[in-house]
Amino acid sequence: MEKPIFDFGMNINRRHFLSKVSLGIGSAALGSLLIPDMFNGGEGTSVNDIVSGLPHFAPKAKRVIYLFQNGAPSQYELFDHKPLLNKMFGENLPESVRGGQRLTGMTANQTSFPLAGSVFNFAQHGNSGAWVSELLPHTARIADDLCFIKSMNTDAINHDPALTFFQSGAQVGSRPSMGAWLSYGLGSENQNLPAFCVLLSRGIGNGQGVYSKLWTNGFLDSVHQGVQFSSGENPVLYLGDPDGMDRNERREMLDKLAALNEGTFAEYQDPEIVTKIQQYEMAFRMQAAVPEITDMSKEPESVVKLYGPDCLVPGTYAANCLLARKLSEQGVRFVQLYHQGWDGHSNLPKEIRAQSMDVDQASAALVTDLKQRGLLDETLVIWGGEFGRTNYCQGKFSRDDYGRDHHPRAFTIWMAGGGIKPGISYGQTDDFGYNIIKDPVHVHDLHATILNQLGLDHEKLVFKHQGRRYRLTDVAGKLVKGIIA
Repeated sequence: MEKPIFDFGMNINRRHFLSKVSLGIGSAALGSLLIPDMFNGGEGTSVNDIVSGLPHFAPKAKRVIYLFQNGAPSQYELFDHKPLLNKMFGENLPESVRGGQRLTGMTANQTSFPLAGSVFNFAQHGNSGAWVSELLPHTARIADDLCFIKSMNTDAINHDPALTFFQSGAQVGSRPSMGAWLSYGLGSENQNLPAFCVLLSRGIGNGQGVYSKLWTNGFLDSVHQGVQFSSGENPVLYLGDPDGMDRNERREMLDKLAALNEGTFAEYQDPEIVTKIQQYEMAFRMQAAVPEITDMSKEPESVVKLYGPDCLVPGTYAANCLLARKLSEQGVRFVQLYHQGWDGHSNLPKEIRAQSMDVDQASAALVTDLKQRGLLDETLVIWGGEFGRTNYCQGKFSRDDYGRDHHPRAFTIWMAGGGIKPGISYGQTDDFGYNIIKDPVHVHDLHATILNQLGLDHEKLVFKHQGRRYRLTDVAGKLVKGIIA
């Protein structure tokens, strides 16, 4: 039986490391200097299999773009067509359907749970006949490129733990995020850019915050932490040199700093010192790479038309989708985009219309753009939120004005590319959309399948920390074989 990848950070023969590697060489990519014979024969696979990007088996995808819709979009208004809810509009959710499932504190004291059908029209699209709402006309046109998972479910019922669970496989903070796991497991394809990049945008709807713990490296080496890009004049903060310093002076300073750190490493044998040197070197290379990759002025008119004019406005969802394509095209392993504003507790019809307009064209454009460039087959694109919404109303209730509370038991996401079957709808909910009746997909199952598409066995991508072996999927997760091409 194959052994799991082990905690290599505690198995470095550090003096042997110093005898093999000269730190601080100007053009050296320090990640590539982590060679197999620097280890003292500890348990598990050589770390070279990790850093050099050697997966457990042949991958179908090389990288991931995750379009996370923070706040939880309502599946009833977008993807999960339930005519019965319109027919039973205003009637109470049958207790036999709810089955005593837990409620949030926002609806626990409601005396009734009136069913609310969507005010928006649905139609079937493409050869697959996928049901898509009128709110997403651009997404509807690429329905045959998408795999709709209509049976997602999660353990968490509130935003913070649910969002954290999707990112790290745990509801509590401080665990490594998925992007950090992929950086650890596969390394980077581009020595001038981080393996894991984070992009933030904000819609006009009710928002939920995002925070750096969502892209943390956790207990992995800090080189695996996500790097956040901003919409300001400096896309990556603190990357530029101070006034009066040129690139040659920066190179000389880094070489001398690396020499000092080499001496400190020899004395204290702290592997985090090596990580810091790697980060200094990466920042130096990013000084040249980031301005070019964030410059949208050279994009042809056809691309601007595809994504929409907002793609030229830094910090918008459209601009971040285009940037995600450019980063992925340059070999960034994991691009995590967070778009806030989907928390539809009240005034949902109005808010979700605006939110959908904000993301529809650019989301579809990203898939189309990747496909046109021949990159979709090797890039896994994921779209979805942290849980779903209830089929009953929260708060004010009328035909065209209602809200929906959190619902973790059944919701919809979509995936595209990366060896996922296109043009299918997987899983099924009951006529009320409240319970899954076919092919449930848990968050751990989704994570296991994502890792699988990148050639990683989720049971073998392991890191030992404080005496326990940790995985992204914890002690659960199974492949969703029905969606794998």
